Amino acid sequence: MNKIDENEIYDFFIAGRTRNKEQILKICEIFDQLNISYYCFLKNEQSHAEAGLDVNENPEELMKKFENLSLESDAVKTIFKHDMEAEKKSKNFLLVLPAGKSAHIEAGVAYGLGKKCYAIGEYDVTDSLYLIFDKIFTDEKELLVFLKDYR
Repeated sequence: MNKIDENEIYDFFIAGRTRNKEQILKICEIFDQLNISYYCFLKNEQSHAEAGLDVNENPEELMKKFENLSLESDAVKTIFKHDMEAEKKSKNFLLVLPAGKSAHIEAGVAYGLGKKCYAIGEYDVTDSLYLIFDKIFTDEKELLVFLKDYR
């Protein structure tokens, strides 16, 4: 599991929707196989534990708990702090679609920070802002080919 390391620079920041956990973890496995460093919120037990949440809980139940928290709660602030620190320390950004509002905001942050931005999966509708992505991979095979070259 990823832990926040103040000195670590990640090759990729992987973002997505907690409810899309299974797909996101499949993507993480590709990075693991290729030994490419990454930060993924779903693999960060440290920030979830500090927030009083269990990252291994059923995704739907975890999201229900999280969505019912106050924006001012320590739990929300902890998750935000950890994720933003890791995003700043990542060279590239990968959005796993479908994704929610938070992940799309993170994509905008990454783009604003000058990072290379990528996405994988199908998007619901065309949006001009999806032009922030250097590439949108259709599937894991296409991502794998790219990452082999990246490595």
